Amino acid sequence: MAELTRVRPDADLDDVVAIIERDGAVIVENFVDEETLAGLWADLGPALDVDTFSDNWYDGFRTRRVSSLFARTTRLTPVVTQRLYLGAARALMQKPKTMWIGRSRQEVTPSIQISTTQLIQIHKGQGKQPLHRDDALHLTSHPGNTTRVQLMLAMSDFTAENGGTLVIPGSHHWDEERAPQAEEAVPTVMPAGSGLIWVGGVYHGGGRNVTDVPRTGMTIALDLGNLRQEENQYLAVPREKVLAYPEEVRRLLGYDRCPPGLGWVEMHDPDIVLQPAEVRRAAGLQEEWPAEPAHAV
Repeated sequence: MAELTRVRPDADLDDVVAIIERDGAVIVENFVDEETLAGLWADLGPALDVDTFSDNWYDGFRTRRVSSLFARTTRLTPVVTQRLYLGAARALMQKPKTMWIGRSRQEVTPSIQISTTQLIQIHKGQGKQPLHRDDALHLTSHPGNTTRVQLMLAMSDFTAENGGTLVIPGSHHWDEERAPQAEEAVPTVMPAGSGLIWVGGVYHGGGRNVTDVPRTGMTIALDLGNLRQEENQYLAVPREKVLAYPEEVRRLLGYDRCPPGLGWVEMHDPDIVLQPAEVRRAAGLQEEWPAEPAHAV
């Protein structure tokens, strides 16, 4: 049974992209430093402590899930912009497309966006999650172009016994007729602070936890900008939380215009709604920001 390839955080990006194109997944050791990991636990751990177990078999009756992560912490910049993750996502998805506009042949490169965020904690007694493809949400054809690149950050150690994410290497190359088999999947084994990167067409699923210690992971998915986000970031993350992040992350959250023309507001780049009131007024936008959802932080 093939194991997942491991790389260091200083690995050559082109080499990592080649591994992902071949296997569909790669493990990045020391994906984040200890300070970042401790800060994320401090911000997000309390939400897990008060969360209840999922109420359906697919999400796991012995699994806790917390979403809206960008509303709960301001420490996700080094995670979502980690050079191998964001770099691989851009290389795999932001590929130029050509189109005709009248008699002009145009080349357009789509943007990418944060699609879903979730903290997932698997407790003792949780069985294996059904193997699945995450890009099935967008009815993506296989094999085909990559429309999602996803991360699972190990908030705690991942082992074969505690529910380390199961992955079938190379399954993104399969067609729609080939069903995944449990014996084809390999467990993700990595220490806390490491990261698993995989593409949306890879069959994967949470593993079985037969230990006494919960397994906690954080997942963030980047999708093409012309697809609907799985988690509605505009409703999940209040304005003041969005503004706490640098512009690159704000645009990844969806405040960006995807070429050739998706996501505009009054024909402006949507980032304008994050600008001061006088800038919004000058652009002819409403002064008041829509009502913001309440979130435990």
